[in-house]
Amino acid sequence: MTVVANVLAYVDAWNEPDAAARQSILGGCWADDAVYVDPNVELKGRGALAGHISRMQAGRPGARIEMMSGIDLHHNVVRFLWRLVRADGSAGDVSIDFGEVDSDGRLTKIIGFFGDAPKK
Repeated sequence: MTVVANVLAYVDAWNEPDAAARQSILGGCWADDAVYVDPNVELKGRGALAGHISRMQAGRPGARIEMMSGIDLHHNVVRFLWRLVRADGSAGDVSIDFGEVDSDGRLTKIIGFFGDAPKK
């Protein structure tokens, strides 16, 4: 898979309600020992990310992640914007993720920031 395809698969994993299917998606795009960091959590490994996604889905039934940008890539680094769309169709904040990929194009790290950048 290309890096772009792996990032899109990663987003698909956040939207996949079936745990086994989600684990399969992550198996293709997320390195075994990859790290995920956002303002609320830091975790390592595919299983830890899959479990985190399950907990987030349980806390926000029917919500999904929607891409808000293309995928910017240089060297082994990616960035992209997304937003949460609630079950009622209302949109949450646009957020930004930065990530790193390995030589196979699989994600090795995602660092997420929620909401607008701080004011100067």
